[in-house]
Amino acid sequence: MSNFHEPVLLAEVLEGLRVRKSEKYIDATLGGGGHARKILELGGIVLGIDVDKDAIEYIEKNKPENLTIVRENFRNIDKIALLNNFGPPTGEVAGIIFDLGVSSHQLDSITRGFSFQNEGPLDMRMDQELGVRALDLIKILTRKELYEIFIKFGEETHAWEISDAIVRARSLKSIETTKDLAKIVFAKGGQNKKIFQALRIVINDELNSIMQALPKALELLNKNGRLCVISFHSLEDRIVKKKFLEFEENKLGRIITEKPIIPTDEEIEINKRARSAKLRIFEKN
Repeated sequence: MSNFHEPVLLAEVLEGLRVRKSEKYIDATLGGGGHARKILELGGIVLGIDVDKDAIEYIEKNKPENLTIVRENFRNIDKIALLNNFGPPTGEVAGIIFDLGVSSHQLDSITRGFSFQNEGPLDMRMDQELGVRALDLIKILTRKELYEIFIKFGEETHAWEISDAIVRARSLKSIETTKDLAKIVFAKGGQNKKIFQALRIVINDELNSIMQALPKALELLNKNGRLCVISFHSLEDRIVKKKFLEFEENKLGRIITEKPIIPTDEEIEINKRARSAKLRIFEKN
């Protein structure tokens, strides 16, 4: 399991979900199956969703009992649940977990293009069947369009200089790989983490997916059901925080985590990629 993806805040998620035997749970971002497997070990029944073909194939090789696997985007969680007897009218859901981070497999896989630390194609698609890659955006977008992506979704202060440099560089030679792009960003004093994040968010329409999925997820929960969401950057966390506040204001339930739960120093020491994780929990009325 850990070779594919180390689950973040695992103990905290299990405590937040209050897993009970024979109850139904949804892991909306299955990944390597770390959270789902622990829920199953505690006697839960799990519907696992992931849009990544690699993740689905990995879990199916050694599929645990009481795990239903669906390859889909979690923005359609309501339809997926209905088709698989999770949630009304055919069943009830005691808890749902969203782990919004990029998996270790995605970052480490050279062919996926998620990491600026590895030489690979500028891809960044979580769903390998999507038509547009990061490469396509880098090739065709104008300076202004690139700037708007980098400033809005990466919060990169050198967004204009980087956008200008990309347009100039591609007029001389095609920008094909992660390293090609990383060198341009570095030369302009930017942060590759922010630029790659921005492209990834746009390619996969991540923020819209989260905004659409959370109300649907809450609707699926039974009385006192718990919704756990792990985010990894401020844009995701703001959406989760805002949605939870809206739910509470509309008297749909209560926020359990006044402040987000963060990893312990011990967890960060074991898994450096956990350092920016934030867990928020909401309980339905």
